[in-house]
Amino acid sequence: MDALLILGGVLLILCGLVWLVMRAFSTSLLWGWGSLIPPLTLFYVLRHWRKARSPLGLSGLGFIPLIVGLTLLANQDAQRLQALLSLQWLQAEVPPPAELAIDLQGELYGRPFQPQQGELIDGVLSLREGRDFFAQSELTIRLPQPQPGAVRLDVLPADEGQLPEVEISWLLPEQDLPEARRLSRGYTLHLNLQPLAPNKLVGDFHLLLPAQFKTSLSGNLELYTNGLRYKGDAVDRHFDSADTLAYVIHDYLQRRFATRQVRLDKLPVPRLPAKQLDLSVRAEIEGEWQELPLLLKKTDNRGWWVEADHFPPLPAAVQPVLATAVTPARNETVERSSRPLDRRLRFSLDALLRSPNRYQNLTMRVQTERGNSAEGRFQGIEADGRILLRQRLSGQGEISYRLRPEEVVRIELLEP
Repeated sequence: MDALLILGGVLLILCGLVWLVMRAFSTSLLWGWGSLIPPLTLFYVLRHWRKARSPLGLSGLGFIPLIVGLTLLANQDAQRLQALLSLQWLQAEVPPPAELAIDLQGELYGRPFQPQQGELIDGVLSLREGRDFFAQSELTIRLPQPQPGAVRLDVLPADEGQLPEVEISWLLPEQDLPEARRLSRGYTLHLNLQPLAPNKLVGDFHLLLPAQFKTSLSGNLELYTNGLRYKGDAVDRHFDSADTLAYVIHDYLQRRFATRQVRLDKLPVPRLPAKQLDLSVRAEIEGEWQELPLLLKKTDNRGWWVEADHFPPLPAAVQPVLATAVTPARNETVERSSRPLDRRLRFSLDALLRSPNRYQNLTMRVQTERGNSAEGRFQGIEADGRILLRQRLSGQGEISYRLRPEEVVRIELLEP
């Protein structure tokens, strides 16, 4: 409403000024050209008041909705009004600097590919273009033998054996869900990535898929190796990721118990973004495992922090290192009954995230916040917490869906 009032008032003022100039030209050509100069316009109004009063009245009426609209805007959003009056909207928008130095030449399925996000975590190399729920284009390479440190790999079309799995996906403007293609041999791949402190890999990349996939990429990559982000030498606690939460909790437990002998168990998959998280954390402190309920909060000043954290730094403190989560292998209890087990009973998103192995390879249907739906067989929870579904097409090939838990509004299990 405030925008309509402001726009209507400005239009009335402009119409009045145009009408005034037209009256000046009807008086004489000299007065017409002179009225385009503000000081001479005032002289024309004083000299020919009878002709000028109607256009001035129309312009004066425009100030009424203009002032009312600005008042409403000031009450509802003072910062927006300040930006409007300071004419910031006239300045060209400067794109934010890229987080990663990714320089790739080529195309992905016949389309230009310029990824803004890249990571290599738990042996999965991912390059994404676009920041929406579904990427505009995405390249995923699953390495068969993930290893820390430098990564060097060369694959030729004639190679056999256990090779990386390559998957490409893209989203066309007229589509609600992306299409995907996957292959495990018959391509050319070159990776030569070297570690770059504190948590990056940089190096050469080359990928050439068979002709029908219309994909050829070559250039330099810079990838994150975990979910931490840094500001200078310090971890950015404002970034939403499971690794950031683990870092904050690990640092908190070290200072709370005044020891560096702290090792975290794997954290439950958090629902991010969020402003507050209530977690039950399992940690080994000086050789003894403990269950600790923690309330994490996120503020603009501190980022993520643990409530009631008033503990001082450790003496001669060294930058805390994110402990590797070690989870002992546990065999899930298998229910035996004379009748088949119906897993649809008490099925929910929380139950799926808590016990993903219980629903492995079962068909389910998911609906997202945007109204999109995906159906396929559940393949597990990926390292970044995404739910992986795969649907086999009627011909050759299959479609993969990677869904973030926080985007899921409804999930339904379709078979017992």
